[in-house]
Amino acid sequence: MDEVNDYRRIIRGLIEEYSQYRPAVGEVEVEVIFDERLDHYELMQSGWHGYRRIHGSLIHVDIRGGKIWIQHDGTEEGIANELVAAGVPKDRIVLAFKSPSARPLTGFATA
Repeated sequence: MDEVNDYRRIIRGLIEEYSQYRPAVGEVEVEVIFDERLDHYELMQSGWHGYRRIHGSLIHVDIRGGKIWIQHDGTEEGIANELVAAGVPKDRIVLAFKSPSARPLTGFATA
């Protein structure tokens, strides 16, 4: 399925682009995690800011059933908007971080 391969390429490119940004404070590492066999793509951060532990997902995207499921989006622009700008149709993007009852109101796929 060429469409899914295109989605993989686009997602990898966006995550790699975001991975170039470094936190302004603390000793925080940014980690790119790609599992293409299971179609999981994630940008994580981990480290310390003083005595405070920093650990969590900045971007988490999966491909399921030929659609892109955005599990978490910690970007300002919105990864969904960037996917659309890269040519992914809105009906192929699920905002999984929204409740199923709210998804019909988003203009994106519901599932």
